[in-house]
Amino acid sequence: MITKVDDWTFNNANTRGYTHIYHDYPARMIPQVANKLLSIYGKEAKTLFDPYCGTGTSLVEGMLMGIDGIGTDLNPLARLIAQSKSDYNINIKKLLECIEEFNEKVNNLKPEIPEIKNIDFWFNNNVIIKLGKIKAFINLIEDDHINLFFKIAFSETVRESSNTRRNEFKLFRYSKEKLSKWNPDPFIIINEKLHRNVKGLAEFIRKIKKLDKMPEIKIYGYNSVNEIPNNNIKEDYADIVVTSPPYGDSHTTVAYGQYSRLSSQWLSLINENIDKKLMGGIKLKSIPDFPSKTLNEAINIIASKNNKRALEVASFYNDLQMSIKNVSKIIKLNGYSCYVVANRTVSSVILPTSEAIKDFFEYYGFDHINTYIREIPNKRMPIKNSPTNVAGETMNTMLNEHIVVMKKIKN
Repeated sequence: MITKVDDWTFNNANTRGYTHIYHDYPARMIPQVANKLLSIYGKEAKTLFDPYCGTGTSLVEGMLMGIDGIGTDLNPLARLIAQSKSDYNINIKKLLECIEEFNEKVNNLKPEIPEIKNIDFWFNNNVIIKLGKIKAFINLIEDDHINLFFKIAFSETVRESSNTRRNEFKLFRYSKEKLSKWNPDPFIIINEKLHRNVKGLAEFIRKIKKLDKMPEIKIYGYNSVNEIPNNNIKEDYADIVVTSPPYGDSHTTVAYGQYSRLSSQWLSLINENIDKKLMGGIKLKSIPDFPSKTLNEAINIIASKNNKRALEVASFYNDLQMSIKNVSKIIKLNGYSCYVVANRTVSSVILPTSEAIKDFFEYYGFDHINTYIREIPNKRMPIKNSPTNVAGETMNTMLNEHIVVMKKIKN
C-alpha cells in the first residue's frame, strides 16, 4: 500500500523545538515525522533503535515520549551532537554562570590552535585566534555535561566563521570578492548559539521531568553494514526503528564527512575520511543480483549507459542490504521498522530506494505495512544533482520522501 497523506509534509511547522535547535546538519529528518511515526507505530514501545542516528532526531523524539533508545552513527561529530541533544543532566544555573564566566575570561586566554592543514585558507587570521581562545576556555570546563554543551555551540561557530560557503555541504571557499568583506566574530556567534541552545535545553528538561520514568539513551559508532555487536545492542532489543538512512553514497549525494571536517578538526575528533566508510564508499567489482526486481532493472539500465556508475550505485545498495540484514536482527518479533528515504536519480534513471528497502526487509522476514509519500518542503539537502555526471547538467531530484513502514513477522 502506498498512501499520500498531506499532513506528513508539516508545512510551516517548527522543526527546531527542544534540543533540535542545537546544530544544523545535512538531510536531518524533521522531528514531526519521527513523532508521528512513534505516535502511530510506537504507542506501546519501550525501546527505539536508530542505526543511522545522525544528530539524534528520532532519539530525542523517543525520549520525549519516555522511550529508551540506542543510536549508532559513523560520524563522530554527529554522535557528539546527538549525545548533547539527549543530555538532560545539566544544571541550567551553573550553565548560565559558565557562559558569563566565558565572556569575562575568554579574550585573555592563550589561543589553543590545533594543527589543521591549510588553516589560513579556511579561516581568517583574527578568526583563528578567537577560535583558539574559545577552545582554550572549553578545555578548562570540568563539568562534562557543560563541556559538551559548549562544544556543540563551538562546532557551529567554527563552520559559520569559516571561509566555506554556508549553503554547501561540501567545502567550497567563498569568492575573493566575498572574502574581502568577510569579517565574522566567533565570540558573537558562539554567544548567540549558547543562549539559543539554553532556551531549547530548558524546554527539553521541563518536558522530560514530567515523565514517569527518565529515558536512557546510548550512542555508539558502529558500522551497521559490517555488524551490530550484540554485547551492547542485543538481538530483539527494539520495539521500533525510526530512521533516515543515507540516500546514496557520499560522493554523489550528501558529503557528511566534508560537512563535518572543519568542526571535527577544531574539536580534535578523529580526523579520517568518513565518507569512504559510509555506504557505497568501497566499490564493488561486479554487480550482484539483489532480492529486488525493480532495483535490478534500474541498475541494469544504468549499466547499459555507464557501467562505472552502475557499480557505484550497486555498491551503495549492497551496503544498504547488509545493514538492513543486521538491523532486522535487532527488532523484536511484531516490532516495526520505519525508514524515511528519497528516490534519487542517476544517469537519468530514478532509483527505487523505497521499493528496494521494502524488498530487502521482506527478504529478512518482514511484512510491508505502508509507504507514505511526503513532499520535502524544509529538509536541508540537495534539491538538484548531476544525474549524468556531465559538468553543468543538473535536474531536480529527491523532491519527495517515502516513509516505508515494515513489521517483523518471523525471526
